[in-house]
Amino acid sequence: MKKIILISSLFLMLAILVNAQEDYREKFTVGAKVGMSYSNVYDAEGEEFDADAKFGLTGGAFVVIPIGKFLGIQPEILITQKGFKGSGTLLFQEYSFKRTTTFLEVPLLFAVKPSEFITVLVGPQFSYLLKQRDVFDSSIISYDQEQEFEQDDVRKNIMGFVGGFDITLSHIVVSARIGLDFQTNKGDGNPDTPRYKNLCGQLGVGYKF
Repeated sequence: MKKIILISSLFLMLAILVNAQEDYREKFTVGAKVGMSYSNVYDAEGEEFDADAKFGLTGGAFVVIPIGKFLGIQPEILITQKGFKGSGTLLFQEYSFKRTTTFLEVPLLFAVKPSEFITVLVGPQFSYLLKQRDVFDSSIISYDQEQEFEQDDVRKNIMGFVGGFDITLSHIVVSARIGLDFQTNKGDGNPDTPRYKNLCGQLGVGYKF
């Protein structure tokens, strides 16, 4: 009985939101969103190195600029945690490694709006590396190191591509994204860490003001 009441309440809330739906497609709007990221790396170059995905946080603001009813531009500015978990062997000893990178992301998205509920988004993304935390553990040595970046050899500015969609119900926005880097994490050829490119999915909830 409780499940029936819960499902009925959810359908009632959804019906209320749909009936109260306002067509934002021709309106200039701003909003904020927060959510989860799920990231891994690809194009990695490292002997006996296996990477696994890890969860992180993401959040920020966006602006919707209409170009008619069915097209628009949606720039965003986000703070997103990415990274990966890895394992391998070092001096014949097994080790585990976890990297968490915090990026300032600026996607510039082209929007296609077939209905007032759905917006399809694709476009380039500029990412700036703000902070990196590495946790390494083995039977020989362990460390937990965090560093912030200003001017150094690590590639801080990374170009990438993002695609996804927004579902809008009244002022509430549910957004899903997947993005990948075109450039590797560093540009100086330093072999101290594996070369890789980020691959990241995001799921968030936002509010249009």
